[in-house]
Amino acid sequence: MNPTRRTVLLAGATAALLPALPVLPAVATPATGPGTADTLATPLQPYASYWYPDSLPAGTPGTGITWRSLKTWRAADDTDLAFNASRVPLAARFTPTPANATARTGQARIQSLVSFGPTAGNPSQGSATADYYAPTHWSYIDELVFWGGSSGEGLILAPNAPVVDAAHRHGVRVLGNVFLPPAAYGGQLQWTRDLVQRDSAGRYPLAAQLVAVATAYGFDGWFVNAETGGGDAALATATQGFLRELKTLAAAQGQRVTWYDSMTTSGAVSWQGALNARNEPFFQAADDMFLDFRWTASSLVSSGNRAQQLGRSRYELWAGVDVESNGSNSSVNWDAIVPRTSAHVVSLGFYRPEWTRNHLPATARAPKDFHAADNRFWSGRSLDPARPDTADPWRAPAVVVADRSTVTSLPFASVFNTGHGLRWYEDGRVTSDRPWNHLGLQDQLPSRQWVVRTSGTRPAVTFDFADAWRGGSSLLVEGELTAPVIIDLYATQLAIGVDSVVDLTPRTDTGGVNVELAVATAEPSTPGATPPYTYFPVNSVNTWQTVTARLTGLGGTVRALGVRLTPTGTGTVRWRLGHLAVRATSTTPGAPAAPTDARVTASSGGDLRLGWAAAPGTVRHYSVHRVLPDGSRRFLGGTGQLAWFAGGLVPEQGEAAARFEVRAVGELYSSSAPAVVTHTW
Repeated sequence: MNPTRRTVLLAGATAALLPALPVLPAVATPATGPGTADTLATPLQPYASYWYPDSLPAGTPGTGITWRSLKTWRAADDTDLAFNASRVPLAARFTPTPANATARTGQARIQSLVSFGPTAGNPSQGSATADYYAPTHWSYIDELVFWGGSSGEGLILAPNAPVVDAAHRHGVRVLGNVFLPPAAYGGQLQWTRDLVQRDSAGRYPLAAQLVAVATAYGFDGWFVNAETGGGDAALATATQGFLRELKTLAAAQGQRVTWYDSMTTSGAVSWQGALNARNEPFFQAADDMFLDFRWTASSLVSSGNRAQQLGRSRYELWAGVDVESNGSNSSVNWDAIVPRTSAHVVSLGFYRPEWTRNHLPATARAPKDFHAADNRFWSGRSLDPARPDTADPWRAPAVVVADRSTVTSLPFASVFNTGHGLRWYEDGRVTSDRPWNHLGLQDQLPSRQWVVRTSGTRPAVTFDFADAWRGGSSLLVEGELTAPVIIDLYATQLAIGVDSVVDLTPRTDTGGVNVELAVATAEPSTPGATPPYTYFPVNSVNTWQTVTARLTGLGGTVRALGVRLTPTGTGTVRWRLGHLAVRATSTTPGAPAAPTDARVTASSGGDLRLGWAAAPGTVRHYSVHRVLPDGSRRFLGGTGQLAWFAGGLVPEQGEAAARFEVRAVGELYSSSAPAVVTHTW
């Protein structure tokens, strides 16, 4: 990769059943340290993990940085593993009838290289700010690379659990990153030699370690980027052997390996922008390859053809598209990758699409500003995948790649939680007034944002953060309705029976509107067509109110869910949906069982680590509340893991011991009885 594109890494260079939660010794004195979100404010705060292959740099690490060797890593010794390990399996996906006539199935795929935070000091389980890259357009992405690594912190970066949980919920694989930087950014050739070292039996111990980390942490493989120059043909041969062993071991665990177009067969780093004789052995040793940005139309054609001659798919090549600086304003030769009138040439690799957050000024990084930019990037200028703007110079993924969905089993529920917010709501009430982010709490979200069908004025459809039924956001429809409006919400494959029902929790803030649930049991006749909906009346008043609609007369498989809004007067309508659930029967299911063995595993002043044993059955996530002396409950956080870090706690007036409650939250958002933890001050 061209070093001039390494801005974030240059800055960084200077700066199944999980294993049991390790019990740390209690610390009686308050933690000391810088106290900022990006450095180690307390020894108990868990962060995303990062390593060097084996040998460490000379000198001492900077503030908030811990130097670690991957070669010596052991899951049993990893005191942060319980905070970093994903527990959400990779969901199966299906492809509904495309939203438009140009989105393809079975051709180009999308890989997304995203930096969610710094290499060091990236919290394991979210943080107290809503200013966070919270992707919601997962339906177009096949693989997400957790981008990062630097010579001054660590070269091998494992994704944190919230990212993996959210991606897996939408069927997206997540790869950790192995970055061997150019010498200009502190790279040392010894680190490449460390990575590909062999033991006395001729095996590659670091390949086994990488697979062990991905298995323990619950993610899906590795992106290997060897850009340190100065190597020779022997090192290149060793690197190919390492890749082959990594791929073999990874495949046995359902993991994948992507190679970055960097090192060549001579051992030199020479970015080709193509698949050719100089990098073909590396491609053959991996599952796919990310082509450097210097590709041309002809080099992509030759690359795709060469892949096919090798018996590989041309779509196992990702053509790098650098959007770090200009995002959806980037100038791209789209016809070289995804032409409109012929088969796609190769797949797409977006480098740093979190531009949709990063380009915003600090004063305009509210969640609504980020999502507006993100919708423009993924859905295009029309903001509607069903009616793309053909004059838009930015060829958005929604008009190129058919969306996928993972909504395939009952019960299904969503509160349209995007994984960050300005407050936390429960049943329409604020139970924490602190901004937050935690992608692991993100719902399965609509795959098409936003398809609006009307013969009149099109209203705006957004995730809104000013109010919610549960979590941090709700779905808001706002505008002057001049005709009925149909809003597609979910493409589904939900088997229903005669007693199946749908619950909705809507609220009409402004204006008059009749609301109907839209349910289709067949696919649309053609791409972009309206699903053959049947409509069921829904009462919507000016307070949150849950309404249950019986699917009378329907059977088989629900293929699509939406709503139809019909104006009853003039003027602006503001209508929101806070909750949607589909249940197999009208009988309300019981609450999940409670977690057990809840306990404080470590403490340091007002910083606590909590742990518990999993509740039996299916659990969406766990919630952690603090019970105040007056009996009220304050939401501290939620997580899919079996551990939680609570920092900066102080005693309430007259409080001798703090009381915490951990609950299992089920698929329909019902909560278990609490597992109670107390901590004496």
